[in-house]
Amino acid sequence: MKIVQLSPLEETVPPKKYGGTELVVHNLCEELIKLGHEVFLLASGDSITRATLVPVFPKSIRKLPEARDMKIREALKFMGIGTILKLLKNIKPDIIHNHMGWRMLPFSPVFEVPFITTLHGPLDIGYQQFVYGKFSDSSFVSISDSQRKPFDQLNYAATVYNGIDTTLFPFSEKTNGYFAFLGRMSPEKGPVQAIKLAKKAGVKLVMAAKVDTVDELFFNKEVKPLIDGKQITFLGEIGHAGKVKLLKNAVALLAPIQWREPFGLFFVEAMACGTPVIAYERGSTKEIIDSGKTGFVVKTEKQFLAAIKQIGRIKRRDCRVRVENNFSSAIMAKNYFRVYEKLTA
Repeated sequence: MKIVQLSPLEETVPPKKYGGTELVVHNLCEELIKLGHEVFLLASGDSITRATLVPVFPKSIRKLPEARDMKIREALKFMGIGTILKLLKNIKPDIIHNHMGWRMLPFSPVFEVPFITTLHGPLDIGYQQFVYGKFSDSSFVSISDSQRKPFDQLNYAATVYNGIDTTLFPFSEKTNGYFAFLGRMSPEKGPVQAIKLAKKAGVKLVMAAKVDTVDELFFNKEVKPLIDGKQITFLGEIGHAGKVKLLKNAVALLAPIQWREPFGLFFVEAMACGTPVIAYERGSTKEIIDSGKTGFVVKTEKQFLAAIKQIGRIKRRDCRVRVENNFSSAIMAKNYFRVYEKLTA
């Protein structure tokens, strides 16, 4: 099958550092090629892939200095879509897989082949619901069942969990005694809450996170003053090697999320290394974490603090096995191909 993958243009594929959606797109391309399919990746020109790379921009939007202006950044995304429409005329695929979200949907009626959108973000944002609602008959894939709840009237073809290449996340029984925080320095990811929980529990917290332009004020005002460089340390934004080192040596990953987490790729990455996850019960957490076996899903701060004390009950091998059985990139690709078959039949 000839398959086109449309990646967000913010980051490279795979991302050099932070970038969950771009990593999922990379893993999917690689696995589909292993299954014998012809895959075209429309992404930034500095991406690295075994698929046929069709550059939309020479570099990812984030690397462009003018993209610090958020209005220009948004304009660049639509300029990229214009280029994509032109490029697709020469490929003539069997199916187009959109990972760019709502921005691509208004242009989907021009395609003469099946078009499917994976929803990588939350579905409780009003203006996005407006766009999705206008194209509710299009085909959608959710990345967790809970993701659908705020907007369940779309034409969902399936739920396909995100997957990682487990060989790139080595398992470790040993830890270095600290707890970890990984993600974006944004309010919804709960960095302030993670620091306060670590201080109340009397544990060391090592944080690694992307500080995007839109989050700089929040980070500088709310998070940075709480980082003392001793009990609470901040590594900045890290690449894959740094992420693996952080996760596999951690006692647990603290995820006091403040939003409906659509999936939580960092949950899976931690568990693949054997590191259990403690998270608030929001969004997909109960689907990803087997509470009591691969971590704890809690409702209150009191329960969160109790989970930190009880984390030694978790067998790290169980964390690894859960990822291998449910969240590998090979499983993800096979599940997506079932969707492709259904739509092209």
